[in-house]
Amino acid sequence: MTKRPQILVTNDDGIDSLGLHALARAVAEHGDVTVVAPDDEFSGASASIGSLFDMKPQAHRREIPDLPGENNVWAVNGPPALCVMFVRMGAFDLHPDLIVSGINPGANVGRSVYHSGTVGACLTGRNSGVPGIAVSQALQKWSTNGQAWHEAIARIDWSTSATLAARAAKALLDNPTETPSVLNINVPDKPLSEIDTWSWTHVAEQPPSDQTAAKLEQVPGHTNSFDVKIKWGNKWNGEEGSDGSEDGPTKPCACCESGWKTERSRSSSNRSSARA
Repeated sequence: MTKRPQILVTNDDGIDSLGLHALARAVAEHGDVTVVAPDDEFSGASASIGSLFDMKPQAHRREIPDLPGENNVWAVNGPPALCVMFVRMGAFDLHPDLIVSGINPGANVGRSVYHSGTVGACLTGRNSGVPGIAVSQALQKWSTNGQAWHEAIARIDWSTSATLAARAAKALLDNPTETPSVLNINVPDKPLSEIDTWSWTHVAEQPPSDQTAAKLEQVPGHTNSFDVKIKWGNKWNGEEGSDGSEDGPTKPCACCESGWKTERSRSSSNRSSARA
């Protein structure tokens, strides 16, 4: 009997994220899944592991509803890169063939990929010789004006991203790259039926917003204390051919030609950045 691939699933939004749950269930079709994810929110953690001298690392058994297999699910009190590091050090008796991280609510494009905990988990795995796939979903239905973040999260349909992530996982497991690589996939907030192709992109040099600013405002009654107020600029259309562009793919993804193209799927990918 052929041994099934071992897949580690993690994220930076925490063990209770519905995006994580959808991703784990989807990729379980192609291997035995172990979930090791942060016990809390660690967005923006990049590949940091925290101060091991000051923290007391702990792992707690958890469950994900309807996850096929043994429901081998763990929550760690640290960032996603630490979760991956503990796996590679043998804490969970797992030697993963692939790391899949996400699904992140909001695209990881441009400079944001360098700060992303979703991507950072995969980079940490790559340093140990394990390939990875970071998966993010754009939030076209979310506006920063008058809408709380939790309201935006509650409206997300994770099924498209989960399906495409599973297809990418199967492709990478069936046709591994010569050297361990990280594939960063960004998926639009659309039904799968409205997506028709994948494409390679490059990482945009600018952030997704056309301008940002930060200024200090003194806290009333505190001479030496200041609130940092952040002003976000308008979203821009991105550099042509980049992961931040909304003009569509400029060149087809080679993976499509080697079996990634199925039915109707439009997304884009690059070993360091992908756009869907």
